Amino acid sequence: MIEVKDIKEKKIDENYKFRRYLKSHADEETLDKQFKKLHDKYFKNFDCAKCRNCCKELGISMTEHELKKICKEYNYDIDKLKNEVLTENHGEYVASPCPFLKEGKCELDKCKPQSCTDYPYTDKPERLFSLFTIVNNSKICPVVYQILEDLKKEYNFK
Repeated sequence: MIEVKDIKEKKIDENYKFRRYLKSHADEETLDKQFKKLHDKYFKNFDCAKCRNCCKELGISMTEHELKKICKEYNYDIDKLKNEVLTENHGEYVASPCPFLKEGKCELDKCKPQSCTDYPYTDKPERLFSLFTIVNNSKICPVVYQILEDLKKEYNFK
């Protein structure tokens, strides 16, 4: 699998062109099935713990409920996290890079926020309407990059 940092500007431009191609050529239901199949194929053997690009580049996002659960589970001071580590953004608490990533390891293994467990969302429905995000995620996640490469082959995209 390719290292994301090795993606050249040419490949990024190609991925945006492929996004435009899919918008006018892909069937929504078929594309969702293709994404899900490839997601399952690659994440079956991919060890996210060896990458953590999403933690480093995107950071973390959590609801108030998730924050309370994390603080209770790990005995963190919620006020200290809110005042010193996290920023409130439209009802979510965010930080980038993720402050819970220590020496390449996630401190929140027992109760990760939904945004962490769902990333990169390639197994979710309605991918046709989130292709811009998927292309952006291909710059971060090697699995997303590989999924797009496989889809280009399936669609005979040149």
